[in-house]
Amino acid sequence: MAYQEVTTTGYGTRVGNSFKAIGGGFLMFVLGTALLWWNEGRAVKTEKMLDEAGNAYVEMENPNKKDASLEGELICGTAMATTEDSLVDAQFGIGAKAISIRRNVEYYQWVEHSQTKREDRLGGKEVTTTTYTYTKEWVSSPIESSDFHDPAYQNKNSVLTTIDESEQWAENVKWGAYTLSESLFHRISSREAIDLAIAEDLLKQFDKSTQAAYERAHGLVNTAINKISQPAQPVQQPAQVAIPDSIKALLPDSVRAKLDSIQAVTDSLNKQMANAENKKDLQYVHQASNVLYFGRVPGSPEVGDVRVTFEKVVPAKVTVMAVVDGDSFKPYKAKNGKRFQTLVMGKKSGDEIIEGEKEANNMILWALRILGIMIIIGGLKGIFGFLETILKVVPFIAGIFGWGVGIVCTVVGIVWSLIVIALAWLFYRPVLAICLLAIAGFLIWVFAFKGKDKLKELAAKGKNNQTQPAPQKAE
Repeated sequence: MAYQEVTTTGYGTRVGNSFKAIGGGFLMFVLGTALLWWNEGRAVKTEKMLDEAGNAYVEMENPNKKDASLEGELICGTAMATTEDSLVDAQFGIGAKAISIRRNVEYYQWVEHSQTKREDRLGGKEVTTTTYTYTKEWVSSPIESSDFHDPAYQNKNSVLTTIDESEQWAENVKWGAYTLSESLFHRISSREAIDLAIAEDLLKQFDKSTQAAYERAHGLVNTAINKISQPAQPVQQPAQVAIPDSIKALLPDSVRAKLDSIQAVTDSLNKQMANAENKKDLQYVHQASNVLYFGRVPGSPEVGDVRVTFEKVVPAKVTVMAVVDGDSFKPYKAKNGKRFQTLVMGKKSGDEIIEGEKEANNMILWALRILGIMIIIGGLKGIFGFLETILKVVPFIAGIFGWGVGIVCTVVGIVWSLIVIALAWLFYRPVLAICLLAIAGFLIWVFAFKGKDKLKELAAKGKNNQTQPAPQKAE
């Protein structure tokens, strides 16, 4: 059942808070303006840098062989990113030859959600009703339930164990005949599950400590679990027939496609069997595939259960666009000082990479534009919000006036934003800047002058209606 808290704020307090908000409104207005100005300059410089890089890069035909003639050149090439480094998660004794290994941790917890409703009352008071609801969810860190508002849910959270998340990266990652810098190979996203091979003694230690934590949180329980003992059935591996590539090359394409399809199914079955063999169940700790679960029943989680997922970044084909620097790479520096280097998954041409970067730059541009405009409008509402608050003694009138203030702040905020954007682009894009200034001027004219003419027209109609004689009744 939902839990509610109701608070009442007096008229004097509300007016005082609205005057205090004026300073915050000015700060938001300035920050929004600065964000718009900076964003436009950033977008233009990035676009110019990408245009320059798009005209400067050369294709690296064979990354597996160093080419001295490419020293200092911006190149684009595709090769396998590989490593010989072995990484180890010392806490769990798990290792793999991989570019990266990562440990993700989740906790099953009660989570508090709130929904607030505000209502104005005659005389200027405001009644705030906050409704709190609670759900069980998997979250990335334990939640302190003693801070929950509903007493019925306070101190209901617990955890069977706390484990830090961890991520390790290889020190040496090769790309053909070259070595990738850390900033490049951290972009590789070819994540796969790590099949666990945790020592039996370590699992038993985890099980014992988890049982103690469970009993502290939930009390002593009957831990006897009746299982029907069945003799282990031997798992028959699917038959595999290795066909040399030299023979495959002589076969028709349709036959090769069918063979590849059969091989894919076989590999999938082998992986499922390996996962089944890798599954280990103790009473409070369960291991399956790349997940280590702390709790009684993984399929029916209880508050306090913990699951740890292990992943690795494996070698993969990637495309690099950067400047050759000896046996490694460094960022490309454009004439305007902007730097650029990237790594993308799979095989891509230089033109495709540049086009993708331009699309990303455009998306960021518009996202920050919208954010800046919203901040400016919010700042203006904060500055002039006290006018609406003063009239809150009569909520109906305050609502109408507040709606008008909101419209004015929105129009003024958009007009101001267009002016800022136009001025920021004036040096870089004169034609576009002039168009934006023209739009802003048109909005000002419509709002300031046409609105005044419309008011005069309405006033004149009202006056004519008053002076017009009433029709005489026919005799």
